[in-house]
Amino acid sequence: MDIEGKMNSLRNYFRGKKVLIAFSGGADSTLLAWVAKEEANEALAVTVDNGVMPSDCVQDAELIAQKIGIKHLVIHENFLEDSAFEINPPNRCYVCKMKMHQRLEKIAKEGQYDEVVDGTNISDLMEDRPGIMVNIEKNVKTPMVKSGITSHDVRTILNQFNIDYNPSTTCLATRIPTGKAITPRKINRISYAENLIKNLTGLDVVRVRDDDGMALIEVKDVDKLIDRGLLHHLDLELKSVGFKRITMDIGSYGDLKDEMVIYKPCKDAKNKIMFETELPYQFNISLTCQELETLGKVKCSREMGIAMLEMDGRNITIFAKGKIVARKVRDQEDAQELLLKVLPCLRRQI
Repeated sequence: MDIEGKMNSLRNYFRGKKVLIAFSGGADSTLLAWVAKEEANEALAVTVDNGVMPSDCVQDAELIAQKIGIKHLVIHENFLEDSAFEINPPNRCYVCKMKMHQRLEKIAKEGQYDEVVDGTNISDLMEDRPGIMVNIEKNVKTPMVKSGITSHDVRTILNQFNIDYNPSTTCLATRIPTGKAITPRKINRISYAENLIKNLTGLDVVRVRDDDGMALIEVKDVDKLIDRGLLHHLDLELKSVGFKRITMDIGSYGDLKDEMVIYKPCKDAKNKIMFETELPYQFNISLTCQELETLGKVKCSREMGIAMLEMDGRNITIFAKGKIVARKVRDQEDAQELLLKVLPCLRRQI
């Protein structure tokens, strides 16, 4: 489906509904809010200030909501006061998102909204995002997944319609390795470091990861930092707020991958052409098989950790460890279209 078809599907999703949108002001939630404002009977954008967001995130969300013209509500809660979040477990993002959606669920119930929606897109399903499990458990709707919209599609649409969004809305807690406590001191020095680099370079997306006092700087355009005087200044400033050592990732942060599947040579006939991809998380095969039954004929081996789906003469095999293999497809585009249909049915292993 082309972008126009995906957008028509998204517009149709909102028509006649009263919806509450989990709104950060980032690309995904901005697109949702913009479409909902135009198509839904009523739409409310809600931003949760959890105490560990970039300093300008809430203000940017307010400004973006104002430009869209959608009704906007900000609720404040310091997640660092919750020990389940502060200890920084491997499922930290799940804990965070569950807390957020418990608040949103209450607001939606009080306001008699039909449903809560968030900006999860198809590309998000290919990343290790434990928080997505909250959508299933709390019945949070993901209309961009339903419409087959990818991260690349989102940015293409926003740029096409000249819609402003905040390119940096990820929680500062994500800069701290799981298993190491999230403290106000760490959050403050991360925030200071990222704002300093943004102000000195003009970059709008900066990550400073904090691993026991070692700062790792990640930016999209490394050339903006290749200056001896600037690096010396950053070294002094970041050490003055508690970092012990300053390092830099010389790669480019945040590049989007257009290819969802890659070609794998197959020894059989051309109609056995094969593509595959591997996701960074494991699947619950039993639950995945149940969901796949809505798409076609399914063979499931829970003991072997394999699910096989036959759909329109094509075959896709899903392995519990994360690999997905598409066979009997015409080409890469056909394999990707098949993957787009399968991804929403995958259930990760907890």
